[in-house]
Order: sequence, then structure tokens, then C-alpha cells
Amino acid sequence: MSVDHTETLPEGARPVSAPDAPALRIRRSPAVPMPHRAHPDDAGLDLTSAEEVEIPAGGRALVDTGLAVALPEGTVGMVCPRSGLAARHGITVLNGPGIVDAGYRGPVKVALHNTDPSEPFTVRVGDRIAQLVVVPFLAPRLEEVEDLDATARAEAGFGSSGGFGGSAGPSGAHERTEG
Repeated sequence: MSVDHTETLPEGARPVSAPDAPALRIRRSPAVPMPHRAHPDDAGLDLTSAEEVEIPAGGRALVDTGLAVALPEGTVGMVCPRSGLAARHGITVLNGPGIVDAGYRGPVKVALHNTDPSEPFTVRVGDRIAQLVVVPFLAPRLEEVEDLDATARAEAGFGSSGGFGGSAGPSGAHERTEG
């Protein structure tokens, strides 16, 4: 059964879903609002805290959202940080993005990390703490091989694309440029 929760949306906001989009079934505690998009075309659904928690400076906490979800088959939920919370208070999702698998039916909890070295941060019931982005998931067939296809990048890894005060040389090694 589909339930209209538009009363939990900010004034003027309307949910945007493709007409053929599968349902995201949600079981929630009465203490928290339905997840919603702050703006109709936002990818993330805001998740709120179902409990009051103080996160010490430099510490972490597992915060309950009061939700359980049944993600559509072939999708995965990614629990991502809220940019404003990160920029203003140094609060981020520790394992960001956290993963909610389509077969999981337990409580959705968010591992929050307070990156501030001196100030604790208090999360109150109803505070928006993270966002859930639901995306398609491809489960490839695993095939063990002796060699991998050749590419222009090959094994060039961390820092190979440059961008921090210099450029990567042909070997992929970072070279400083004098300015």
C-alpha cells in the first residue's frame, strides 16, 4: 500500500519520482519523519536521528535513524554525509558512503564521525544527519584470469593524475613544478 507522506515535506516541496520507479518500502519509528528530499530534484533522501547522542571531539557514534527499509531488487542504498553538517561542524559519515544492501531489513544506523579536534557535537532527535541515495547495482559474474586487459593507465595508481602542485610524469611518479 502506498502512503502519501507529503505532510512531512518542507512547504512547497513535492516528491519527484519517475512514473515507473519501484517503491522504496519504509518502516519508521513515530519519533522520526519520513525521509524526504529537501528539494524535489535532490538525489538524497534526508535521514534524521531517532536518538540524542553526543559525539566527543575526534570521536564517533552509531546513530539510529528509526528506519528500516526494503530497497527495490537490483539497487543499493548509499548512506552519504550531509555537506552542510560536514562544512559547518566537521561531522561526516565515518564509512561514507555506508552501504545498505537490498536484502537487509534491520535498523538503518549511521556511523558519524566528529572531525573537530576540540568541540563535541550533540545530535538531537529529528536532526538531519545523513542522506540515503538509492542507485542501481550490478552484480557481475566473477571470472578469475591470469592477465587483465591492457589500458593506457595500466597500474598507475594514487596520485597518477596529478592535481596537487605538480604533474605526474610518464612513470606515474609525482613531479614537483617550480612556480
